[in-house]
Amino acid sequence: MFTGLIREMAEVISFKSNFLTLKAKYSPKLGDSIAVNGACLTVVRYTSDTFTVELSPESQKILAMENYRGQVHIEPAMMMGDRFEGHIVQGHVDCLGTIKSIKNNGNSTDFIISLPNEYSKYIIPKGSVTIDGVSLTVNEVLKDSFRLTIIPHTVENTLFKTYKIGTKVNLETDMFARYIYNMFKGQKDSGLTWDKVEGIMASY
Repeated sequence: MFTGLIREMAEVISFKSNFLTLKAKYSPKLGDSIAVNGACLTVVRYTSDTFTVELSPESQKILAMENYRGQVHIEPAMMMGDRFEGHIVQGHVDCLGTIKSIKNNGNSTDFIISLPNEYSKYIIPKGSVTIDGVSLTVNEVLKDSFRLTIIPHTVENTLFKTYKIGTKVNLETDMFARYIYNMFKGQKDSGLTWDKVEGIMASY
């Protein structure tokens, strides 16, 4: 389990035969779980200043592999008693999003991100979403996309500063939105609305 708060930007040293080797200040142990651009991966090797994770062919089909070069976001798995500041992130990427629009507003930047239609039902106004492992708040839900408004600090300290129109990103929808939707789908008389869902999620 993760929080969506990036620990640091790691440098990609190599990606060969399904093995991704990274250099970072953080030093994990063998078998540790670590989110790399939002995908939960397992440490299979390490040295004094690098560590290696393995990506299965299935993971590579789902993830935006073109972003696994240069620098990547990393976040170690939460430990019991850690401070919780983002939202509950599983590290299970649902789908790829696509950057459709970038608008600089001076003290913030709006990013509009499209996603496959089957996942749009899990995007809630003022709800949470994870983009390449970064916990963010949805400001506006559109027909087949959503808007994020991001402060300069976040842009400058994450991969958001490198994104362009057309960039693919790893997207994980909110866990509670998925669970609640699936609990009540098909129940026409449940009276459940996304306003009520937002209230339920706010209680956690």
